[in-house]
Amino acid sequence: MNKLKMAVIGLGHMGRVMIHRLLPQYAERIELVALCDSDESSLQREVEAAGISPRLYTDYRQLLDEVSLDLVYIAVPPSLHYDVAKIAFEKGIHVFCEKPLANSLTEARSLVELAEKADVLHAVHFSLPLEPAVQKLKALLDDQAIGQILKMDLYLEFPQWPRAWQQNPWISSRQQGGYLLEVGIHWIQMIQQLFGPITDVKSEVEFPSDSNQSESRVRAVLRLHNDIEIHLSGTDEREGEERVSLVIHGEEGTLALENWDNLFRSGKEADLQPVPVDDVVSPLPILKQIIQILNGESGIFYNFYDGYNAQVVLEALRKPGEDFTDLRPELMGAKQ
Repeated sequence: MNKLKMAVIGLGHMGRVMIHRLLPQYAERIELVALCDSDESSLQREVEAAGISPRLYTDYRQLLDEVSLDLVYIAVPPSLHYDVAKIAFEKGIHVFCEKPLANSLTEARSLVELAEKADVLHAVHFSLPLEPAVQKLKALLDDQAIGQILKMDLYLEFPQWPRAWQQNPWISSRQQGGYLLEVGIHWIQMIQQLFGPITDVKSEVEFPSDSNQSESRVRAVLRLHNDIEIHLSGTDEREGEERVSLVIHGEEGTLALENWDNLFRSGKEADLQPVPVDDVVSPLPILKQIIQILNGESGIFYNFYDGYNAQVVLEALRKPGEDFTDLRPELMGAKQ
């Protein structure tokens, strides 16, 4: 079996995770042949730490023009996603992109169209729906463990933004960053996968006086296609540790996914109790699924349609209004 030839563009947090933790697990099936970052010293430092010797570039255009590739992983800031993916599609390269898909709905829709025209794999790095705790949550919901769902609460609450380990020039910017786009998009996409389309949004958003800074406080209601409402609470001034959680209230009890991967369940009159997830076999990481698919095997991932539809919701959240905004005209039908 020939190895897939891959390039990583961008050496922020996710780019480093890719080259140091993920790619070494699949060294027999995929080869990192090129690496790009605008900081040349970062390139040298990371390849030395990883003990690898790909071709190094500071210009992604030059990399994509000179290197023969099967797959490119895009981990640059969101404002560059469109340019990198567009070139890759024009060259017939499969694309694995970090979220959010693009820096605007116009760019995101164009990327979906370019991906379809290129007829190549197009994946967004959404992994939350495939985490063991979410898989167990889905199984409990399918079994009607808490009866009919009445409402949900989504918490995106941080003592500071950005977090201490997330310091970079764009993560706190209103254009590309903020916890809605950086964290909220994972939860919105997961909700859309488990519960169906979010069709209406109403939000209140407070921004700092500095017009370059991202949101500080958010209160919103997201309405599903079946009229179930999700009440969103967001802040960058939470007391204590951060809380990133979804609480689902049903007629017969409650399910709570706390801080990404801690699942709890209660009955009508009982307190929340931990739910073990050790018995769940997750298909993660997404990279493994992509490798399987590109080698003609079965696999699962979330494509640019999923990325676009999540971005529709988040762009509506970032534009507050007194009434609900109907998102149905903007949503795209999902394609496998």
